[in-house]
Parts: sequence; C-alpha cells; structure tokens
Amino acid sequence: MLIFVLAMEKSRHGIGEILLGALMRALGSLPLSFHRKMAKAVAWFLRDVMHYRSHVVMTNLSRCFPEKEYDELKRIHDRFYLHLATVFTEMIWFGACRGDKGRARLHKSHIVEITNPEELNRMIRSGRQLMVMQAHTGNWELTGGIMNYSYSEPVQIDPAAIAVAYMRLHSGSAMNNIMEAVRTAPAADTAFDGYVEATNALRFALSRRSLASFVYMFITDQYPHVLFGSKAHPVFMGRQVVSMTGAAALASRLGMGLAYLRYGCREGGGYSWTFVPIEEDASGKDPGVLMQKYYSLLEEDIRKQPWNYLWTHKRWTKK
Repeated sequence: MLIFVLAMEKSRHGIGEILLGALMRALGSLPLSFHRKMAKAVAWFLRDVMHYRSHVVMTNLSRCFPEKEYDELKRIHDRFYLHLATVFTEMIWFGACRGDKGRARLHKSHIVEITNPEELNRMIRSGRQLMVMQAHTGNWELTGGIMNYSYSEPVQIDPAAIAVAYMRLHSGSAMNNIMEAVRTAPAADTAFDGYVEATNALRFALSRRSLASFVYMFITDQYPHVLFGSKAHPVFMGRQVVSMTGAAALASRLGMGLAYLRYGCREGGGYSWTFVPIEEDASGKDPGVLMQKYYSLLEEDIRKQPWNYLWTHKRWTKK
C-alpha cells in the first residue's frame, strides 16, 4: 500500500494533466456558439464575483484615456471582461480542432479571416524571412491556426516554416504542456516544430537563418523579461513604457522583413487579421525605433476598439 501511495504521489501531476486535457478536449468538441454563450457567464464570474484585477483594469484605462468620463470607462471595463472570457472559451474550442476534420471545422467557422493574404504572400515571396509582431488583441491564442484563415487566396508557405513564440507559464510544466497542445492543435498531426519558448528564439532563428522563407509570430507587448536584445522606452497610449525588443532585434540582426498584425474584433463574433508592413528590410535598423512604429500602430487600433486589449497587465507601472 505504501508503495502504491508513493507511486500515485509521483504521478499525481501527470494524472491531473491527463484528466484536465481530456476535459478540455471534451468541452472543445462542443459547438463554437456554446462557447460564446458560456463566455457571458465566465465574464460575469471574473468581473462581478472574483473582481479579477478590476482595479488594474480601471487604473490602466483611466491613465490611457484621461479624456473619458467614468461611465464610459466603466462600459469599456465591462466589455473587456466579456472579451477576455471569450478568448478563454474560444481557446478551449480551438484546442479540439485537430486532424483533417478539425482543420476543416476551423476553416468553416470563419473565426478568423485574413483580410489581405496577398500582402502576406508578397512579403513571404520577398526572399527574406518575415517577423510578424502582434499584441494581446483579438484572440491571441488562435495564432497557431494561421494556415486555415485565408478564404480568397491560400497562404503560400510551408506549415513547417512557421514559428510561434510563447512565454513559459509560471504555473508549472503540466499547464505548459496543456497550453502547448491547445495552441498547436491544428498542427498536431504534422511535422510542425515551431512552438518556441521566447528565451530560445535566438538560437532557433540562427539555426534556420539560411531558409529563404520563414515566418515568425511574436506577441510583443509583454512587460520585459530577461531576453536577448535590450529594452526600449516607446510612447504607448500617451505614456512611456518599458518594452522588450527581442522580435525587433531579431529582425534587425538577421535582415528580416517586419510586419504588424492588426487583430480586430468583428461585430457578431470572430476576428480579422490584416498584415501591415513596418519594414521591408529591417537590417541594421534600431530596434527601439522599430518598436515605436509597432506601438504607434497598436495604439491606433486600441483607440478604435478600446476593449480589445489585455488591460489586466501592468504595462505602464513597474512590477
């Protein structure tokens, strides 16, 4: 009995990971409409029961929109929680989009539509690798489905020539494994190996620098961590912020093209992707200047859809 108990203790996290993964796959098999309805309940729980980082959200909003009255800020605050909850529930649905049937399900849903695939294809054909910088807008957890989001013109790149960078979660290896399975679900049965932890991005990129076409997708608005490159201090939402420059530094060092992913929310649900060139050739360009161009584009989008951003993080204050 003691040996059995010790064995169970050693495998406790593995069993928990298996059970949680199975639960998420079961929930993910339910229709997308179910998940969007569930998002309303999740939003209520986060906002009105847990008050999850509500003070941080209101502080960020009031600092970034000093011209807005309290009632308007409160409406943005409330809609933000619905957006955040939708990101979470759609992520579970996305995690079940596996194999040929899952990819067909993802494509048929139109959950994301690329508005200008021809521009993305032009940058891919340029002969330079492409760095795409995005923020915590839209549903950032759906990036791994890029090959399924074009409806007017196919994305002209080998699925194995795409890398998606991520930051390791502090909640343990089990949750990291589950999130990797969710984020890479549409490519689970392929040779895709481009799910790259951000601290390994430089080594990964150097090993593939000889490839003529390769696309990197980086979320680039986190509070800086100790990564390669330096920190920049761009002006964002009228205030100076500390920003990591890893993606811009990589593009500059390795002579990549650089683009911004405009990630809008559509009325009625779903998202649009628009690829906006920042530099056709970022070789030798100052990463700090590149980051300012990126943040200027991001600010333009946030002012149009102020709820469409991850306001729960302390971007404008020291941790």
